Amino acid sequence: MPKSSHRKKTPKPPEYLAPVADYFKVLSEISRLQILSCLREGAMNVSEIGEATGLGQANLSKHLKMLTEAEILSRQPQGVAVYYEIKDPMIFELCELVCDRLYERMQQKAEKFKRLSALSSFAK
Repeated sequence: MPKSSHRKKTPKPPEYLAPVADYFKVLSEISRLQILSCLREGAMNVSEIGEATGLGQANLSKHLKMLTEAEILSRQPQGVAVYYEIKDPMIFELCELVCDRLYERMQQKAEKFKRLSALSSFAK
């Protein structure tokens, strides 16, 4: 691994890292990522989110609760409806960073596979 020119940082203690791990656990579920994607353009009520994601009411409520408790979403009652919106838009930067990195890795693997396939074809 290349050495960094940055000063060496002290590892974070477990009590600091536990909430970070919990935050990533919240983001580790496809349904919750679907919900976040729906809310990218703005607030939606539960029915609208359910319609957009195809998630059932009970399942959707469970995921919305988790995202709200993690302070990723905010919850705004308006009359008989409840609207959810992204509390911290930085979540999209984080997701894009991860998506871009995963896409890059997939591209590298595809290139390796192409080279191996070409070698395999050549050897026949």
